[in-house]
Amino acid sequence: MRYLSIFLMLWLTASPAYTQVGEFVGDEKNFYAATKQVNQFLRRFNGEEDLRGKRYSTRDPNYRNPDIRRKYINILFDNNQKDISRETKQQFMREIIESGDPQFLDFHGGSWFAQVTTRFSYQGSEEILQLFLKLQQEPVGSKWVIYKAYFEPFQKYFEVDTADQGKFIHPMSHELDFMNLKKIFRDPDVIPAYSNRDFKPDYLSVILYEIKKGNLKFSAVDKVRFHFFQLDNWYFELTEFNRSGPNTGWLISNLLQVDENQKDQLRKFIYYESN
Repeated sequence: MRYLSIFLMLWLTASPAYTQVGEFVGDEKNFYAATKQVNQFLRRFNGEEDLRGKRYSTRDPNYRNPDIRRKYINILFDNNQKDISRETKQQFMREIIESGDPQFLDFHGGSWFAQVTTRFSYQGSEEILQLFLKLQQEPVGSKWVIYKAYFEPFQKYFEVDTADQGKFIHPMSHELDFMNLKKIFRDPDVIPAYSNRDFKPDYLSVILYEIKKGNLKFSAVDKVRFHFFQLDNWYFELTEFNRSGPNTGWLISNLLQVDENQKDQLRKFIYYESN
């Protein structure tokens, strides 16, 4: 982020005073390069601040003004993402701005979370580990907490081999004090076959255990993205782009029209729970 700030200062100083970019001219182009924070993205998405980043009073007629929101939201997309069609963007803006019940993003509104792609040292090599964080309300304020995780090297320990799918614990085993468990635990590889059909591994518990044991060691954060499910019938992904040009900062990198049932399936896909 420090390098991005330096780049923006140099770019704004060197740029002509009235270069036109999209619908904006003059110093309005500063808006493009200023979406450096997620909170700024939220305010601009809602139409709660002007082009220079000054927040509107709730009594100001420009506060959440539909025309201002339409301009702002239109330039909060990653222009390099060709999978988001112009028609989809227009429909999105119509539904959240022009409908009788406009929709806004709420930092404390829930239904959005962070996905942090990290690198950990494990068994002599660096591996990708996905962490999922959400805001948790506290008596005073709120905080980010880790509530889910996924680590591909652990997945093999929970998979049920096709050849083992027919294995079961006999329904009369209780009459023998479950003596057959001794045979089952002789082969650790087949133990997952005897678990509940609805069993889902809790990767976070295993990860915390391995970190405590010193087997997993944090190396670095590779990428951060945010998944928003707050808006009715819509999902979007927010990603930070550190690049030259005006279309930079925190931008919408994915946009899908989805109903509530589809949102549940999409969450499972993001959490790697649909495997």
